[in-house]
Amino acid sequence: MAEADAATTRAARDELALLVDVGVEIADTEAEGPGRRYAIWVQGCPMRCPGCCNPELLRFGGGTPTTVATLLERVLAAHRASPLAGVSLLGGEPFAQALPLAVLAEQLRAAGLGVMVYSGYTLAELEQQVVAEQPGVARLLAATDLLVDGRYERALPDTTRRWIGSTNQRLHFLSARHHPAQPEFSQGETIELRIRDGELIINGWPWGKGLPWQK
Repeated sequence: MAEADAATTRAARDELALLVDVGVEIADTEAEGPGRRYAIWVQGCPMRCPGCCNPELLRFGGGTPTTVATLLERVLAAHRASPLAGVSLLGGEPFAQALPLAVLAEQLRAAGLGVMVYSGYTLAELEQQVVAEQPGVARLLAATDLLVDGRYERALPDTTRRWIGSTNQRLHFLSARHHPAQPEFSQGETIELRIRDGELIINGWPWGKGLPWQK
């Protein structure tokens, strides 16, 4: 029994040492999902959607390799400083780094935080990856409360649904944590602007309902 417990501990420690290639982090945002959230944009995407909102995040290997343990501590520190509703994983393509993000998502949910994932893959495609036993995909799906799925289609901008880029994309409620009737899902869109190290960072969807130029 002691040997089995030690092996389990080593496996958990090894998983926390897995690396995520991180593009951008915002520790406190209300523009990337319901409530106040910690947002992590991962670096690297196998898709090339015309008009992608984050072309600088397409290249693999262009981010900052960060251990799951380090990301977990950053999120929990932000949560201790001012309570968060959850974490949003964006990109890039989160499911291109499914295993380390699955470990992170599992730890975050164990700490009481919700997990929202934005993916260019459809849920059907991700389910095919589960069947093909792609590492981490099943675990990340199981640890996801909200999934926005599908390629971004520049010709189909969505101006009615919050947090959705184009009308072909879908919002999946994968757990009981959220419900479409909750008021957050019918409110107007949010845009946030920050100056960081002399650089202007804009996040949120600029064509959504409730913004001045949509009235």
